[in-house]
Amino acid sequence: MDILKNIDELLISWGVTPSRADVLDQFIAFALVLVMAFAADAICRNILLRAVAHLVKKTKATWDDILFDHKVMVHLSRLVAPVIIYIFVPVAFAETNSSTLGFIQRVCLIYIIVAFLSFVNSFLKAVYVVYSEKEHLRDRPLKGMLQTVQVILWFVGAIVVVGILIDKSPLSLLAGLGASAAILMLVFKDSIMGFVSGVQLSANDMLKVGDWIAMPKYGADGTVIEVTLNTVKVRNWDNTITTIPPYLLVSDSFQNWRGMQESGGRRVKRSINIDMSSVKFCTPQMLEKYRKIRLLKDYVEQTERVVRAYNEEHDIDNSILVNGRRQTNLGVFRAYLTAYLKSLPAINQNLTCMVRQLQPTDHGIPIELYFFCAIKEWVPYEGVQADVFDHVLAIIPEFDLQVFQSPSGRDFRRVLAD
Repeated sequence: MDILKNIDELLISWGVTPSRADVLDQFIAFALVLVMAFAADAICRNILLRAVAHLVKKTKATWDDILFDHKVMVHLSRLVAPVIIYIFVPVAFAETNSSTLGFIQRVCLIYIIVAFLSFVNSFLKAVYVVYSEKEHLRDRPLKGMLQTVQVILWFVGAIVVVGILIDKSPLSLLAGLGASAAILMLVFKDSIMGFVSGVQLSANDMLKVGDWIAMPKYGADGTVIEVTLNTVKVRNWDNTITTIPPYLLVSDSFQNWRGMQESGGRRVKRSINIDMSSVKFCTPQMLEKYRKIRLLKDYVEQTERVVRAYNEEHDIDNSILVNGRRQTNLGVFRAYLTAYLKSLPAINQNLTCMVRQLQPTDHGIPIELYFFCAIKEWVPYEGVQADVFDHVLAIIPEFDLQVFQSPSGRDFRRVLAD
């Protein structure tokens, strides 16, 4: 009040009429309030923020990196000017009608609310950035939780702003919205379902960023790169991006390869078909040949010991009889494959490793190799698998066996030539 009187007296002393001086002194006082407000804002931005940033760099704590993050402090500094204007504007318009003063204060209050919401939003983002980098929190749907809080924050902020504009209590507006709950549920259906699904996925440890998942129904087969409130982004192996709503991962089934990645090996289960006409009993010459193969030496010698013990017990003179059965080239081949798999360092010997014969079909006898590769990365794993079967296909003729394959043009030319 004293300031306005002093300004009024000064204007009158300069020859301004009293009525005009009453108007001018209010605008001059308002201009001084604006200058003071923006000067305080400039001081906060250029001096205080730099000083705080300099102090934060010297500390090793994490909490001050979040609280005094540069973006967070910039949004906080934006509150200085409107708060000063809101507090001191009644001094400038003390003698005017309440409508002008009320309008200015209302605009300032709306700006303060929006700036405060921006400050809280930037603070939450800073918290997310810091904690999403921590190893033990990477499997949590932090981004979905952040987006949920953001939606609630801005929704409540919008209600408060509308209440200020229409000069009604925000509580009365919220009470009135109770009748429109069904409409709100429809509008925010995906967000609500996404939040609930995110909680279920996290609580049951079904999905986290970095998991390899396969969901053929929706064209997803790759690594999860982001889990948000409304979408789960999967980078497929062809580098395309598939987005899936979180609630579909709860309602439908999907395959998560994390268990394989965290286990001791990745399974290989593949078979080759042997031509049945190439299976025959082993002769002494064949067994002598197999004895020269390093991986079969112990097997052949053990077989001979069993043969001799059996023959002596039953007075049988047949060196190729084993437990009442003749040894076959296919049986020796299976023994070789078992020894070969157990000799490879890339195969986990603590997990199941076997060579078995499946049900014969019109395509021959399937010999299946079932083992676990200790290397789980895709490209090296495929290399190990290919090396194993390259060796298997190359060694088959050494056992007088043939791989079954459908007749080709080469086979027909051979028949015609004969």
